[in-house]
Amino acid sequence: MKINSVWQVGDVKITRVAELDDFALDPEFIFDIKPEAVKGHDWLSPNFITEDGQLIVSIHAFIIESAGRRIVVDTCLGNDKKRHTPSWNDMHGPFLSDIAAAGYPAETIDTVVCTHLHVDHVGWNTRLVDGRWIPTFPNARYLFGRIEWDHWRHEMEAEAAAAAADDTHAAHLVETGVVMGDSVLPIIEAGLHDLVETDHRITDEVALEPTPGHTPGHVSVAISSRGERAVITGDMVHHPLQFSLPELGTHVDWNFDMGGETRRAFFSRHADKPVLILGTHFAKPTAGWVVSRGDGWRFSLDRPAA
Repeated sequence: MKINSVWQVGDVKITRVAELDDFALDPEFIFDIKPEAVKGHDWLSPNFITEDGQLIVSIHAFIIESAGRRIVVDTCLGNDKKRHTPSWNDMHGPFLSDIAAAGYPAETIDTVVCTHLHVDHVGWNTRLVDGRWIPTFPNARYLFGRIEWDHWRHEMEAEAAAAAADDTHAAHLVETGVVMGDSVLPIIEAGLHDLVETDHRITDEVALEPTPGHTPGHVSVAISSRGERAVITGDMVHHPLQFSLPELGTHVDWNFDMGGETRRAFFSRHADKPVLILGTHFAKPTAGWVVSRGDGWRFSLDRPAA
């Protein structure tokens, strides 16, 4: 089993369980930036970049224990799923046994939160059994953002219309239908989903926080307990590099400019404060703090002074 990271935020326990742990990725896969430019940000070494300018990233879930609830935040890629990215295609990994070994068998989870509905955040919503996609967490309510679901529902309708018209525009939408079909629609058909607003409160200690841009209804997850605070970013931030380059968006951002505005507002709001930031794709040690640097920010592993 992979070694998990655990944080205590007041009475709230947060556990990181990785599906794909700490691997190097060409920055051009995510951003419009070359390895040579990444190497100039040597403050990211050795935890978050390699010597040759590759990004070190992770795909993992967070499991939150709060007020007797067991909440999975983002469900990674999943097994047996047909995906365009070769390294994500038809996976057969031990994620389910890993979360069980961490103390969280699937049947003990009561809430699943998807920060948004991209492929690497919904995969373990379901698993393949006898040729059918069934809910992985049968005793959980799956929380999908209302704005987020409306967006992807309309994308699927556009895909169907384009396909019916033999429109080549349908090609880039094909994986949308596949991902929704194997990882989201089975949950809806099983009656296990709740459509929630972007500020939905899950417990007195855990609430959603709107962070749009990467997708229309993207949310982060804010934790507050006994005077301590933390935020799980989702894909509002993909990599610590974006703390010094908040305008740096991804190839798949829904609204590139809005994403930059959201990051700048988030960094400004939390800079130099004891708010633990947990990056959904940040390699270990995964958690840190926003600190001011000149007229910008950095991601620091050192807690700001009180």
